[in-house]
Amino acid sequence: MKVRTILAIMALLAMSGTVADDRDSTNSVTWDSLSEQQQQVLSPFVVDWGGMRADRQQRLARGADRWLGMSPEARDGAHMRFAHWQQLPDERRDRIRMQYQRYRDLTPDERRHVRDNFRRFQQLPEDRRQELRRRFREMTPEQRQKARERMRQHQADRPKRDH
Repeated sequence: MKVRTILAIMALLAMSGTVADDRDSTNSVTWDSLSEQQQQVLSPFVVDWGGMRADRQQRLARGADRWLGMSPEARDGAHMRFAHWQQLPDERRDRIRMQYQRYRDLTPDERRHVRDNFRRFQQLPEDRRQELRRRFREMTPEQRQKARERMRQHQADRPKRDH
């Protein structure tokens, strides 16, 4: 795998961690405190490591740990997803980032509902999923908003299940 691709995947893995604004050097990760494997993965950052913000160092170190913990198949999958991500137009990537932030802003219960609904959608037959996508694309923004409100109401009316 190319070094550039690994760096880009590492950056995405690092961004997926929780964002902190920690400029305090007491939380910095020294290069020498990294394992030999982490240093190998993060070697392109060695020159800039000491000047990085502590939160970025921490995210990169966690990202290296996740990368090292992945099976070869998982790494291949990450590589393919990243290649797909790179092919997306900037506007689409920006929209995905905004949607992800909206998801992160949801309460844990709301996120669980989103995940449950997505799993149910994924279990539908392909032709039904395509039909639902087509109908959604053809809706006006007002119709989409009303559909979202109906779904929220439906969720609120459902009896709570224990998990």
